[in-house]
Amino acid sequence: MKPFSERPYRPCVGIMLINEDNLVLVAQRIDQQAEAWQMPQGGVEDDETPRQAALRELKEEIGTNKAEIIAESEDWIPYDLPGHLADRVWHGKFRGQTQKWFAMRFLGRNEDINLATAEPEFDAWKWTPMASLADVVVDFKRENYRQVVAAFSHLA
Repeated sequence: MKPFSERPYRPCVGIMLINEDNLVLVAQRIDQQAEAWQMPQGGVEDDETPRQAALRELKEEIGTNKAEIIAESEDWIPYDLPGHLADRVWHGKFRGQTQKWFAMRFLGRNEDINLATAEPEFDAWKWTPMASLADVVVDFKRENYRQVVAAFSHLA
């Protein structure tokens, strides 16, 4: 296993799903005992663009594709996992993730969100104000979420 500082970032997408009230969807990770809310996210496969990955991840993680992309972050935004997690997750191959973020307008109804997907990652979800996102996420993602909010604040 490479030393932490020499590991690359895993390419990933993040999705800020915004409803008609300009609230953002966050979901509680199924593998955490403590509160660990996050926006949908996931890795970019070798054969897809970040845009394609974002649409796929939305369907895989929250069971809906009733959304349209309305904005994309200019930059990739990285975050490091804490060392003890980085050694476990992805078999220690990565130090964290670098994310291309997509803001999407939710076009469905709450009933269209279904966390009981083929491989569930979440067990609860809620709508939250964009300005509160950094307050509900795990510590190591707070700065990342502040940057995402800054990139998309004009949409709320």
